[in-house]
Amino acid sequence: MENLLELCARELMETAPKIVQAIRVEMRRARGADLSIPQFRSLRFIQQNPDSSLSHLADHLGLTLPSVSKLIDGLVRQELINRQGAITDRRRITLMLTPSGESIVNSARANAQTNLANTLGSLSDEDLKTIQRAMELLHPLFVSQGKPSPAKE
Repeated sequence: MENLLELCARELMETAPKIVQAIRVEMRRARGADLSIPQFRSLRFIQQNPDSSLSHLADHLGLTLPSVSKLIDGLVRQELINRQGAITDRRRITLMLTPSGESIVNSARANAQTNLANTLGSLSDEDLKTIQRAMELLHPLFVSQGKPSPAKE
């Protein structure tokens, strides 16, 4: 018989990917036809990781530096990202969203959050409080995992 710890881990393994997929579908739906999925994922990553580098983004997307550089060139041309030299090391390029890039990501997030709220709407207040409390407990356990470490270009 499974102990409580193993049961919780199994439920997370089975449920979390389904939740993430539902969120991704909604965010992609709102991204706009002129943005590819890798471009949108880049915008979201940069929003979550201010002053991130091309290396960090390449690691996140699983692409080579030249591929990411070309992808970023397109986002700079669309005025969704600014690329500039880091203050401490001019050889290092940092990436930041422009107000237009920020607006696209925020709009997609708001749309996904509204859809998620609609999905959760059939639950009781007690169940919603349980989920909210579970997220409060899980957040600090996972928030630092997957964060990029400083790297040079």
